[in-house]
Amino acid sequence: MHMCSSLALVLIITSRVLPFKCRYASFGLVEEARKMLDENGETDVICWNAVIDGYFKCGEVEAAHELFVKMPKKNVASWNTMITGFARCGKIENARNMFDEMDERNEISWSAIIDGYIKQGCFKEAMEVFHKMQREKVKPKQYLLPSVVAACANLGSLDQGRWIHSYVERNSFQLDGVLGTALVDMYGKCGRLDMAWEVFEKVRMKQVSTWNAMIWGLSIHGRAEDAIQLFTKMQEEKQKPNKVTLLGVLNACAHAGMVERGIGLLNSMKEVYGIEPRVEHFGSVVDLLGRAGLVNEAEKLIESMPMKPNAAVLGALLNACRIHGNVELGEQLGWILLDMEPQNSGRYSLLSNIYAKAGRWDDVTRVRKLMKERGIKTIPGSSMIDLHGTVHEFKMGEGSHPQMKEIYVMLENVMEKLRNEGYSPNTTMVSFDIEEEEKETALKQHSEKIALAFGLIHTEPGTTLRIVKNLRVCEDCHSAFKLVSRVYSRNIIMRDRARYHHFINGVCSCKDFW
Repeated sequence: MHMCSSLALVLIITSRVLPFKCRYASFGLVEEARKMLDENGETDVICWNAVIDGYFKCGEVEAAHELFVKMPKKNVASWNTMITGFARCGKIENARNMFDEMDERNEISWSAIIDGYIKQGCFKEAMEVFHKMQREKVKPKQYLLPSVVAACANLGSLDQGRWIHSYVERNSFQLDGVLGTALVDMYGKCGRLDMAWEVFEKVRMKQVSTWNAMIWGLSIHGRAEDAIQLFTKMQEEKQKPNKVTLLGVLNACAHAGMVERGIGLLNSMKEVYGIEPRVEHFGSVVDLLGRAGLVNEAEKLIESMPMKPNAAVLGALLNACRIHGNVELGEQLGWILLDMEPQNSGRYSLLSNIYAKAGRWDDVTRVRKLMKERGIKTIPGSSMIDLHGTVHEFKMGEGSHPQMKEIYVMLENVMEKLRNEGYSPNTTMVSFDIEEEEKETALKQHSEKIALAFGLIHTEPGTTLRIVKNLRVCEDCHSAFKLVSRVYSRNIIMRDRARYHHFINGVCSCKDFW
C-alpha cells in the first residue's frame, strides 16, 4: 500500500478516536493528507474519500465540498461520504440535494439520507424517502430497519410500522436487541402495548434498552403498576437496571400519583442500585409531587438537591403551579425561567397561562410584549393522524388541506353534538381581548380537533383513531375528546408532548391527571 493510502487509513482511525479537544491535531492530519493528494497527483478514490470524510469530522464543510468537486473520479462511496457528512453537520438540505443528484445509489445511500433525516428530527421526510425506496424496488436490509421503525414511532405511523414488522418476519430477519427494541418502542408510541409486549417476549437476547423501552411504554400510557412489575421481573432475571430504567419507573410513578413509591425509589437509587441520582431523576420526583398537589414539598426537594436545578426541574414545578393555581410561586419561577431560557417560547406561554387563569390580563399583555421585544415566536400546534399508512398533518388555523371545507363542516357537527351533551368551550385560556365567539372559534381550530374531524370522516364507525400532537393537549380539547369517545363510540389514542391519553366511553386513561 503506498504512502497516501496508508495516511488515509490513519486519518480515518484518528478522526474517530481523537477527543474533541484534540481536533486541531486531527485537522492537521487532514491538511497534510490533502497536500499529499495535490502534490502526488493521487487518483486513488479511497484516499480522496477518506480526506473528505476527515474534513467533515473536523467540521470543515466547505473544504469537503470543494475537494469533492475537484475529485478526478468519483464512486458511489464518494457521494455517500458527502451525504453522510452533510447530514452529520446539520446540512440536511445539502445532503438531500446530493442524494437526488446521484446517478447510481446503493443501500448505504438510502440509509445515509434516511438516518440523516431522523437525526435532524425530520421523521416525515425520512418516511417519504423510505417510500421512494420501496417504489424503486430496493429491498431494505436489516441494519436500516431500526432507523425507519424509529421514524414510524415518532410519527405515530402504526400501519407503516406493522408493515416493517411483517417484512422482518417474511424475510426471517433475526429479532435482535436493536431491532426488537425499536419495534417495542414503536408499538408503545403508537398505542399498541399488546403488540409491544408480544415483540418484547419474542426478543431472546434482551438488552437493557429492550427492558427500558417496554417499561417506558407502560409508563407513558399510565400503566404504572405494570411498569413496576416489569422492573421487578427485570431484576429477577439478573438484568441490571441503568439510569434510564429508573427514570422510566419514576416517570410511571409521576403519572400515576404514586408519591411514596417514587420518593422511596429516589432515596434508594445509590444504595440499592449503585446509581447516583441525576438532575433528571430529581426532576421526575418534583413533577410527581407537583402533580399530586404537594407543591411545597416539591419546592423543598429542589432546595435539598445536591446539584443546581436546571430549567427542566424548575419547569416541572412551574407546571404544578399552573395546575394547582399557585400564582405567587408560579410568577417567581416563571420570570426566573425567562432569564434562564429567554428563547424558549414554552416558558412564556406557561407563565401567560398562569396569569390568564388568574384573570391578570395586564400581566398577560406584559409577557406577550416581552416576547415581541425579544423576537420570540410560539411553536404552532400541529397534529398528525395516520390513516391507511399515510400520515396527515394539520396545523392550527391552517387551511391548506384540500378537504378543509369538508373537515370544518364535520367539526361543526361534532361541536353541535357535544353542546347537546352539555359541552361548554373552556375559553379562560384564550386571549382576553377578543369576543367570546372568536374565542370559541380559536379553540375549534386547535390542530387535534381538526385531525379528529378528518379521522371521523375517513374511517368506519368503531375504528380507533390515533393522533399525535407536538404540544401538550389543552384542557378544552381534553374535555371534548372524552365526550367524543362516548357520543361517537370511538376509542381515541392521543399522544401529546407529555404522555398518552386513551379516551374510551367518556373517560381518559390519565384520569385527568396530566
